[in-house]
Amino acid sequence: MPLLFWRARPIPVVELRGVISARPGTLNLQSAGPLLERGFALGKSAGKRLILAVESPGGSPVQSDLIGQFIRRRAEESGVRVTAVIGDVGASGGYWIACAADEIRANPMSIVGSIGVIGGGFGVNRLLQRLDVDRRLYTAGRNKGRLDPFSPERPEDVEFVQGLLDDLHGHFKAWVRTRRAGRLKAPEEELFDGSYMVGSRALEAGLIDALGDIDGLVREMGGTKAKALWLRPRRSRSLLRLLGRGAGDAMGEVAEMWRETRQFR
Repeated sequence: MPLLFWRARPIPVVELRGVISARPGTLNLQSAGPLLERGFALGKSAGKRLILAVESPGGSPVQSDLIGQFIRRRAEESGVRVTAVIGDVGASGGYWIACAADEIRANPMSIVGSIGVIGGGFGVNRLLQRLDVDRRLYTAGRNKGRLDPFSPERPEDVEFVQGLLDDLHGHFKAWVRTRRAGRLKAPEEELFDGSYMVGSRALEAGLIDALGDIDGLVREMGGTKAKALWLRPRRSRSLLRLLGRGAGDAMGEVAEMWRETRQFR
């Protein structure tokens, strides 16, 4: 007669890591959506629990919102309770995604918050003057050349950009107010000024609900025998792919990732 024994069901953990961007190979709805779908499906048979391992400094506000809304829809449809655990950093867009969870935890030294928006660039019009170079720009539409780095900055352009940043910031603040309703403990002028804080301070401010890590949370959910079932995106590690990338391409990719990270920090 076979020996029957009970074994704890694994707790699904979806990894949400990296710069948030629509670019391939980064964190976006296209890359995270299938993992989240599988995570919620597994969560139904794992006590209706799902863990999100958030490790992101931010990036695209659009992709942050798409992922956040996707999580909320699936959570409400499935009845699965979602807990986000922030690792080293869950800032800006990373914190936006974490707010989609029903509960947020972090390490005491995690970087949390950065509820703000940033934009910028460089102006090289005076350099062109020194080089005795003329800028020739042709547009159909008075503002089609707005923010052209080779042209002098116009006050109306600065006002326009500030309005865009304020609109994005307003959406970010509204999301945090909705998701953290009744749990924010610090004045909004401190929480929404774009700065960030460590996890222990974030707990005091109400940006997170508890301190902890994934291993401890898995054991809390499923007992000492419970294991985490990690759901991660497939990453290409082809040697030919690495050798085929030129130094210029690599530097360009780094610069682009930096720009995308800064735009929503």
